[in-house]
Amino acid sequence: MLKLHLEISLSADEFLRVYQGTANRVWLRSREGKSVSLPAGRLQPFLTREGVYGSFELTFDEQGKFISLERLPGYQVRV
Repeated sequence: MLKLHLEISLSADEFLRVYQGTANRVWLRSREGKSVSLPAGRLQPFLTREGVYGSFELTFDEQGKFISLERLPGYQVRV
């Protein structure tokens, strides 16, 4: 298993535009410097009225297949 660490700061309006759009993917850069493309639906469990904010750990297999996305401790909403 491979892991990347992400800082996500996505307002609710931005999330809605991505989620309802035709491309419905979110492009992020990990702390490790890797570019990551996630389907917007993977972020939906973390969506609040404010949006999706916080530090996350993305786990995937050697072929790049998604395994999990977890919010890391210390999460705070930034409005």
